[in-house]
Amino acid sequence: MKELVVVREYAKLTTTQIAPTLDRATVSKSAFEYLCRLAGQFRASGAHLLEVEGTQWLRLDNFVGILETPCGTTLEILPKHHDADSTKEASRALLTRMIQAALDLPARHVGPADLALFDAPLSEWVRRQFLVALEHLVKRGMKFDYLRVEEEQRNLRGQLDVIRQLRQTPDRAHYFHTRHDVFSLDFPENRLIRSALARVANSTQDPINWRLSHELLQVLAEVSASRDFKYDFKAWRGGRLMAHYAPILPWCQLVLGQHCPLAVQGSWHGMSMLFPMEKLFECFVEAALRRTLPKSVLIKRQSREMYLCQHQGKGFFQLRPDLLLEHSGYRTVLDAKWKRLNEMARNKKYGIAQSDFYQLFAYGHKYIGVEQIYKELVLIYPKTAMFSAPLPPFAFAPGMTLWVLPFELGDKAGEEHIMWHPEMWLEHALAIP
Repeated sequence: MKELVVVREYAKLTTTQIAPTLDRATVSKSAFEYLCRLAGQFRASGAHLLEVEGTQWLRLDNFVGILETPCGTTLEILPKHHDADSTKEASRALLTRMIQAALDLPARHVGPADLALFDAPLSEWVRRQFLVALEHLVKRGMKFDYLRVEEEQRNLRGQLDVIRQLRQTPDRAHYFHTRHDVFSLDFPENRLIRSALARVANSTQDPINWRLSHELLQVLAEVSASRDFKYDFKAWRGGRLMAHYAPILPWCQLVLGQHCPLAVQGSWHGMSMLFPMEKLFECFVEAALRRTLPKSVLIKRQSREMYLCQHQGKGFFQLRPDLLLEHSGYRTVLDAKWKRLNEMARNKKYGIAQSDFYQLFAYGHKYIGVEQIYKELVLIYPKTAMFSAPLPPFAFAPGMTLWVLPFELGDKAGEEHIMWHPEMWLEHALAIP
C-alpha cells in the first residue's frame, strides 16, 4: 500500500506509532530498514543522509526532496524555514519554487487549476510538469528521424551490402544482406522520453497524471525504452531543429534521476531526488541575482582563483566563495547560508557562526585587490520573522565591510517570483563608483 510521509529537515523517524508532525513521523519497519541501508551507501560516498539514534529513531540531515522506498512509502522532506505554525503546503510551494529556479526548470501554467499542484506531493508535481511539457511537445509534433537498419531478408530492400553478401555461405545464398533507412520516432531523445513516461505512468497516484500518462503512452507506442540513460542523454541534440525539445529535457532528467545532486540509484528505481539544502539555497540566490542585477554585473559561481596560502610553490587550501560579483573593476564577495538568524539576539552573535566570519575575512583579503578602496563582503541568510532587516554593518578593517542581509523567499501563496530588492542591494553591497 502506498504511503506518503511528509516531514522537514532534521525530522525524526520511528517505527513506533506517534502523532505525526513535520518534525516527527512514523514509517513502516521495511522503510526504516531501507533508510538505514541507504544511509550507509551515502556515508560511503561522503554524504550524510541521516543519523541513527538508538534502535528506534532516525534523524534526517539537511537534505530535501523525495525519497521513495521499495515498500511503497514516499518520504517527502521539506525545507525547515517557516515558523512552527506554517503548513506543509507553504513549505512545499517554497521547495517547488526553489527547485524550479535553482535548476532553471521551465514550467507551463495552464490556469488557476494549476495552482492546486502545490497542494500535491512534490513527486506528483514533478510528474505533472513532465506530462504537461510532453503534451505540448506532442501537439507541436514529435521529431522523426532516419534510422539506419541493416538486416538479412529474403527480399531485396534498399541497398545491397555487397561485402557481407559475398561472404554469405552457399546454404544462405538466397538471403540478401541489405541496409536501408526507416523514418522513425525511435532515436535517443524519444527513447529517454518514453522511459520517463513509463516510469511516471507506473508510479503516479494522481488520477489526472495517470490518465494523461497512459494517453501519451499510446502516442509513443512504437518507441522503445532507453537501455542506457547516460549514453542517450549525451546523444541528446541541440540546435534550431531540436529547440522545441529543450523544455522537456530538464523534467526528463528529473524523472530519470539524472538532474539531481543526489539521486538514489540501484536496483530500485522509484522517483527519488535529494538536494542538499545549503546548495539549493545558494543556487536559488544566484538565480535571483541574475534576474535582478544589471546585465553589466558579472556573476561568477564557486570561483577557484585563490588559495589561503602557498606551500612549496603551490596553492594550499583553495578558497571558493559562493558568488563573486564584478562591476566596473570592483569586486564583491557573497556567501549564502541556509541558517536562521535572530536580529534581537545580539548577545548570542545573532546566531552567526564565527567560522562564517573567518571565511568571509579570508575571501575579502584574497579575492579583492588592495587597489580597491572599499571592500564589500556579504553574508546572505533567509528572511524570517526573527530576521527581517539587514544587520548593522560589521567592520573588519578600514575600508572592508561585511553586510548581513536577509533574503526574501516569497513564500506567500500564488507568488511566482522571489521578492528581491536590487535598490537595497546596490545601496548596501555593490561598490559601484
